Amino acid sequence: MNKRRKINLSLSAAGLLALAVHGAYAQDTAIAPVVPRVTITGSAIKQIESETPLPVQVITRAEIDKAGVTTAAELMTRIAANVGGLTDGVSINVGGVDQRGLNSANLRGIGTSSTLVLLNGRRMANFASPGDDTGVDLNNIPAAAIARVEVLLDGASALYGTDAIGGVINFITRKDFQGIELNAYGGGTDEGGAAKRQATLSGGIGDLQKDGYNVFAVFDAQETQALRSSQRKFIGELRIPERLGHLLSGYTSPANIRLSGDQRDYLNSIGFTLNGRELTNRTINLSIPQCNPPANLYLPAGTGGVDACTYDYMRDTELYPKSNKQSFLSRGVLELGGGHQLYGEVVLSRARTNYVGSSARVTGDIDYSLVPALAGTGLENSEDGDRMLQLRMRLLEAGNRTSELTSVGQRYVVGVTGTFGAWDYDVAYNHSVNTVKDKDTHGYILYNELLEGISAGLINPFGPSSAEGRALLERIQVNDVVRYAKGVMDSVDFKGSRTLMALPGGDLAVALGGEWRREKTDFTPSELLMSDNINDDFAPEGGRATHDSRKVAAVFGEVQAPFAKGWQAQLSARYDHYEAVGGAFSPKAGLSFTPVKWAMLRASAGRGFRAPSMTDLYRPTVYSSTATLPDPVYCATVDFNYADCANNWDTRRYSNPNLRPERSRQYSFGAVLEPTQHITTSIDYWKIKRTNLISEIGDDIILANLDKYGDLVHRNEDNEIDYIELHKENRGAQVASGIDLVLDVHGVDTPVGRFGGRLTGTYVLDSKIQTAPGDPFVSNLGRFVTDGVVQRWRHTITFDWEKGPFSASLSNTFSSSYEDQNSAINTDTGTVVEPNHVSSYALWDMSAAWQATRALRVRAGIQNMFDRSPPYSNQAYHFLSGYDPTYTDPRGRRYYASVNYAFK
Repeated sequence: MNKRRKINLSLSAAGLLALAVHGAYAQDTAIAPVVPRVTITGSAIKQIESETPLPVQVITRAEIDKAGVTTAAELMTRIAANVGGLTDGVSINVGGVDQRGLNSANLRGIGTSSTLVLLNGRRMANFASPGDDTGVDLNNIPAAAIARVEVLLDGASALYGTDAIGGVINFITRKDFQGIELNAYGGGTDEGGAAKRQATLSGGIGDLQKDGYNVFAVFDAQETQALRSSQRKFIGELRIPERLGHLLSGYTSPANIRLSGDQRDYLNSIGFTLNGRELTNRTINLSIPQCNPPANLYLPAGTGGVDACTYDYMRDTELYPKSNKQSFLSRGVLELGGGHQLYGEVVLSRARTNYVGSSARVTGDIDYSLVPALAGTGLENSEDGDRMLQLRMRLLEAGNRTSELTSVGQRYVVGVTGTFGAWDYDVAYNHSVNTVKDKDTHGYILYNELLEGISAGLINPFGPSSAEGRALLERIQVNDVVRYAKGVMDSVDFKGSRTLMALPGGDLAVALGGEWRREKTDFTPSELLMSDNINDDFAPEGGRATHDSRKVAAVFGEVQAPFAKGWQAQLSARYDHYEAVGGAFSPKAGLSFTPVKWAMLRASAGRGFRAPSMTDLYRPTVYSSTATLPDPVYCATVDFNYADCANNWDTRRYSNPNLRPERSRQYSFGAVLEPTQHITTSIDYWKIKRTNLISEIGDDIILANLDKYGDLVHRNEDNEIDYIELHKENRGAQVASGIDLVLDVHGVDTPVGRFGGRLTGTYVLDSKIQTAPGDPFVSNLGRFVTDGVVQRWRHTITFDWEKGPFSASLSNTFSSSYEDQNSAINTDTGTVVEPNHVSSYALWDMSAAWQATRALRVRAGIQNMFDRSPPYSNQAYHFLSGYDPTYTDPRGRRYYASVNYAFK
């Protein structure tokens, strides 16, 4: 079945369904004489929710419960416009990894840093660890307290300032609550691992209308178990050793030995053989062909080659992390009289997640006389006379490398809201903090002490160590917070809105507001890390503690003008000033026309910006390396044999204190239709263009265009690459466009119950990036490029049924197929990986509920009903190989049940 036919079938099924668009247009004024005016995401003016022209999608608490998700990150996977966000699967890695543990949103696939995440309409402190992505950690969102989520699929810098280029996701919690509510949730998987438990307690007192106050709190705790690769049969079905053997490791247990050329030639000259043959390569393993399966394999086409073993780390890692998450939200409101309210809000959260990668790898040396199979060979008689052998060993006895990442969020808001004369106002102080502790807890070993243990013969590279050796490994295990980061945001914001006069289509309304904000970030590497004595987590060259801060001030205004019957204009603008960066002016205009009560046309155009983060501006030099890439200069001297001229070249990444804000222009137009009382649909075209893009030239682009970027490649006296410079600069552009489709069928009554259906889908027409002015645009639409892909079509479909106390829901999430990365190089053979087309990915979920009594509700469900495994991918960007962990779920089929009891 080709891609177009799959999409057509999906859209045909959508004829029954979809995701309701709150804020389409007035449905029937005859039955809504007292509809309240509320604040909608994307506007500072209170209005009737169904009259806003903005493309806002709303996910209700009921929809969240039906889906069986318990975290904000899980919920984001069900938003069709969200693509390429950071996930726990991406964070599974080893060694020093930037922003490990960050779970983020990414609307339109244009970057985490261009999606603004709000909690109750206000900012939160961004994830504190330095890195290329600036955004809120979704682990800090108190998911159990969410009442609804509003997703504004339009640029909103004119109201919210920086980061709102791709859109805004506003998590809105309960505003008041009375009584006590208990909720328990438990779930497990078909094949084991990744089981989840959750408990939530909510309580509140005070009736705001009668008592003049309300105070409530929600506490939630949940625990998820780890999932190892050995627990999933699809890992074997991916055939990673056969397909991607060159991406695996040459560090094995028993250890591989790396000989010098003279040592290999000497052994061949005395008739030494392995597996019945003389030595071909310099890397050998004395245990071939047995090696030590299932992770250590004899794989002649793999990284180890014909004379050694290859380590399949995908047989010795975790696919899904163990986590413990707690959140607490409390809110209090006090009537002050005269139309004024004092309110306060406290949000506390902690997510502790253990990211477990493969077992420790060690590069060491050993005297050949300590290796029984080589002890009598007289290796010191080789031409170089070297007795020492280089070991490439996998230290299974030290255990898997484990990093415990703790992300703690705090937010305290206190404010006053009400009516003063003709003005509705809201003034508040917001103190928000995020702290991140990255702790090496297991599998990371003190390096110098480890080498001493190998030299002394206490640690056996080729088999089980002695009791004394195992005791040494236990003593030198690292248990240290190696990286500590803290981000603090303090802000004061105010806004006021009022009506000014009557216009032919309604009241002219205006809003004014402003914000002052101070942002601080601190990053502190531990003394142990900087001592450069942690195996596999070595000190970054040039690494040091950093302490940065800046101040931001902004003012904004908005006018809503229903200038004629059926016509409404929305004009807004904001000016932000960033200390040491400068100012940015962001205007926006929107227009809606309702020719008949069942149809509305809408359009908007605006400009936006993204200020450079303090990491972009001030981070110390980062020393890293490329993926396996060919050097055209070197390749020309070896007949372009990639086995000789492709390598992981060193890089140096530089920040830039002179960066300017990114700019964007975006527009959209569309229609909302309600042809019958049971059907609402909307379709919107959108386009975004970002310029002054804050980015580095990709190392692959540099090497492919040496005539233009050759000065960034530093070479040694042999004309081999020493390192490549990567600079943060304002360069190039990015373009994205597409169509959002929403279809909602609701309230269809039949003799067997009430039916409904919902669809939200995004069809992307264009997604491409330009490295620098004048360079060609490179498209990642339907094609994995560098670090990810934007699928052409994504949707979520839900079918609902209810009758009396019973209800059921069936849902489907879908991502279309795409061309794989297809660029990984096998340095043993000089060949490029076999081209692959990644198949589409569809998951079906089902849940059913029973309202047993007014107080008791029971729900049970199945996620991934058909046990769909992640499709094979040859991407080489992420640690997890064989599939793409950014959008797929390795847990497989899983079951859950929940019980909710309310005392009111």
